[in-house]
Amino acid sequence: MNDAVRAIVAEQLGREPQGFERVAVWRGKRPAVIQVAPIVAMKPFPTLFWLVDEALNLAIDRLEAGGLIAEFQKQIDTESDLRERMLIDHREHNKLRDQFWTSEQRARIADLGFEPVFESRGVGGIASTDRIRCLHTWFASHLVRPNTVGVMLEPKLAPQLFDMIQLDSSLSILK
Repeated sequence: MNDAVRAIVAEQLGREPQGFERVAVWRGKRPAVIQVAPIVAMKPFPTLFWLVDEALNLAIDRLEAGGLIAEFQKQIDTESDLRERMLIDHREHNKLRDQFWTSEQRARIADLGFEPVFESRGVGGIASTDRIRCLHTWFASHLVRPNTVGVMLEPKLAPQLFDMIQLDSSLSILK
């Protein structure tokens, strides 16, 4: 990753990014979603994708503050098909996460005994497959590979928030 892109991500986050491996989704020439290493500061970090786009973060912050997680969670709690699709999302996310690991990362995870963390945590590092916890992490993952919560969230976001959003060309086979 070049220094200019790292500086943009640091500006977006308001701090130096830890575990930053690559940009997964772009908004024009600015990162929208970054991929994060599985080990950050010698701790397991099961969140593969992190939303860094300021406009999407603000819009999702406002929706969360307005109670959207509770609204979605109530719907999920009452609809078994949504719960089943979320379980599938977590499984698919874990497979995807595993594809991104290098052999060195895989060996380090094993050496540190972190495998159980990654086996039990899916999208956004969530352990409970039927809970949302954070719309930002679900949506970051959704922009890479569509998921149930992202599909529910997309219509709640203004269409212009998707202007110039594009999967990094190196990840185009995943969509």
